[in-house]
Amino acid sequence: MDRKNALSAFAALSQSTRLDVFRLLIKAGETGMAAGDISDTLDVRQNTMSANLSILTQAGLIRFERQGRSIRYFADMDGMRGLLAFLMEDCCGGRPEICQPVIKELGCAC
Repeated sequence: MDRKNALSAFAALSQSTRLDVFRLLIKAGETGMAAGDISDTLDVRQNTMSANLSILTQAGLIRFERQGRSIRYFADMDGMRGLLAFLMEDCCGGRPEICQPVIKELGCAC
């Protein structure tokens, strides 16, 4: 991920509802969620949610699949990995032992 894409991702996540959506979709895992269910869960009007989902999609943080007349959204794990890799690209000045607690914290406890 380059600087421009990282800034786009951070801008997308800097709004409360979009951050909540992203975290909700990470929690949903590979089953994802329908757009209406996301709106209902977060108690956000559907037209407002649509705009937020669009911004997150453009930032490369979520993806969607059309299923008939509905759309199912998923966290884009490649986008998230890219953002985390960008942040940790020059981590610790060649001293990986300093980064290990951060890397351990990021490990999935699934």
